[in-house]
Parts: sequence; structure tokens; C-alpha cells
Amino acid sequence: MKIRIGTFNLYQFAEPPFSWYTKKEKFTSEQWIEKTTWIKQQITNMNCDIVGFQEVFSKDALKELVGELGFKYFKTVDNAKISKNNDKIYTSTTVALASKYPIKNLHKVDIDFTALKKHHYEGFFKFAREPIKATISLENEKELDVYVCHLKSNRDNEFEYIFTKNTSMEEKLEKVSKALQDNYSISLKQRLCEASSLYTNIKRTKKPAVLLTDLNDKEFSLTIDALTNRKYHEEKRKNDKFLLLDAYHLDEKEVYNPHPEFKGLKRTPTSYFAGKGNVLDYIFVSNKFNKESKDSIGEVVSYEVLDEHLQKNQNGSLLNSDHAQVVCEIKFS
Repeated sequence: MKIRIGTFNLYQFAEPPFSWYTKKEKFTSEQWIEKTTWIKQQITNMNCDIVGFQEVFSKDALKELVGELGFKYFKTVDNAKISKNNDKIYTSTTVALASKYPIKNLHKVDIDFTALKKHHYEGFFKFAREPIKATISLENEKELDVYVCHLKSNRDNEFEYIFTKNTSMEEKLEKVSKALQDNYSISLKQRLCEASSLYTNIKRTKKPAVLLTDLNDKEFSLTIDALTNRKYHEEKRKNDKFLLLDAYHLDEKEVYNPHPEFKGLKRTPTSYFAGKGNVLDYIFVSNKFNKESKDSIGEVVSYEVLDEHLQKNQNGSLLNSDHAQVVCEIKFS
């Protein structure tokens, strides 16, 4: 069997008359119709069986929307918070999960308190957005643990290092450790604690797992190491060993008639800031979906980024989204 899974940051999904963050930030009825019409078309284009959503304020409106598209099962684990001063203003977002297959169980993702100590986190800690962990029943008695998360954003534009594929974890840790100890980047510290908590939870699960996320961090970031790599958490380990893999790298990409100076494919950005493209939206999968693994039960057969709206306007629009949508297809052995 094959399943298609996707991640979709909806960008301020707040049904009027509700506002987000400030009173003036809200949609008119006409704008809401335009936005939801675009979202429906985009979900149709994604052609998924399972979708994780971020930036959800109005969960009931989203449940109705995806229900019209054949998603019989819909779950959230939190409510968007309302301002104490105005009951028509949302002050926080949530994540959501829609599935065409039955959602069997919801589980809480506990905080890893050892990670708080490791990252010099002081005071009360909670996820910026409570993540979802759900067990989904597929065909032929197969089950899949699906995580949906939206990690802490760098909203204050604090200084954070940018790494490349050639940067070793040791170099990343060396550069970031002082920032963590001296509180140069509170947002990064929060993200690393969130990623570590997810890692610990996924490590304990017995089922194959996928994680659908707006990571709010770039490719090759230390956040990805904290989320996926045992070496980050096991100080005595000398070699990388990955708990999760970026589905992008498991999709075999064919290049036809490459130019003599061709230097490889460039990954499509999923978001833009100040004219620069970044990959912020990811699908991570268990090593069990790596066909090279001895424990393989399936493989990633396609990986797509739906970014036509960003090609027209890099900043996106409130009437669609400021993120591209990511989809991967998995074939079970």
C-alpha cells in the first residue's frame, strides 16, 4: 500500500469575526471565503491521506473544511488562547491533524527535563505549541505514529548561527554553547528543548513514525540534530546514528541531460525572509522507511514542495500562505 502525508502552515487561520494578536488583524467575510477556497484547492492538489497543520486558531472551522474534502478524522490537543481583554482576539495558535484513516489514540508528548538542564533552561517550561502524537490505523492492520509540531519561532530575530552540510556537530555545539549559557538566543534554547523532548518520545515508540513540522529552523541547524541524531544526546557516541531521517533525502531524484557545469539540485525553499529562501517545513520519517535499512518496512517514493503561490509572491499572502506545503509518499513493503 501507499500513503501520502503532508504538512501545511495555514498562516493565521482565524475565522471572522475573530482577530489574531491585535484587534485590527482579521479577515473580512469576503477575504475568509477567498482564503478557505484557496486552502481547499491546495489540499486537493496535495492529494494526501494524512495532513498536519500549523497556525490553527479556528479549529472547528478547519475540521469542517477538511471534512468536506474527505478527511473523516480530525484531532487537536489544545485550544488557541483568547485575550483576557477581548474575547474576539486570539493570542496563540495550535496544530491539528486530519486523516482519511482512523485516528486510534492520542498521546501526550512529555517534556524531557534532562534536556532543560543540558540547554541551561531556567524557570517554567512548556511547548510553544502543544504537539500532537497520534496513532493512525492503516490498511492490513498496519499502524503509524504521526507527530505534528510547530516549534518556537525566532520572532525577535535574535542572532542565530547558520550552518552548512559541511559543518560538524562538534563545531555547531561549540558555537552555540556560549549562546545557550549566556542566553543570547532564548528562542533557540526553547526549540532545542522542544526538539529534544520530541526525540525522547519518538525514541520510546515501538511503531514506525513520521513527524510533520514547521521547524522554524533552517536546514543543517542544530535543532535538526537534537530532533533526529542519537549522537547529539549520547555524548560518548562517536558516530552519527539517526532516529529520524529527512524524507527529502530519501527520495531519489533523477536529473535528465544535466549541463556540464551542473553542481547538483538545489532544495526548494518553503519560506522566504528578506528575499532569502529557507527550508522551514519538513517531513521526517523513521529509519524503517529507509529502504537501505535492514529493518525497512517501506520507502519514500516521492517528495514534493507546492510553492506556486510563493513563486508569484515570496512573502506569500494572508489570503493563501507564507509557507510552501510539503508532501511525501510512502510505499509499504
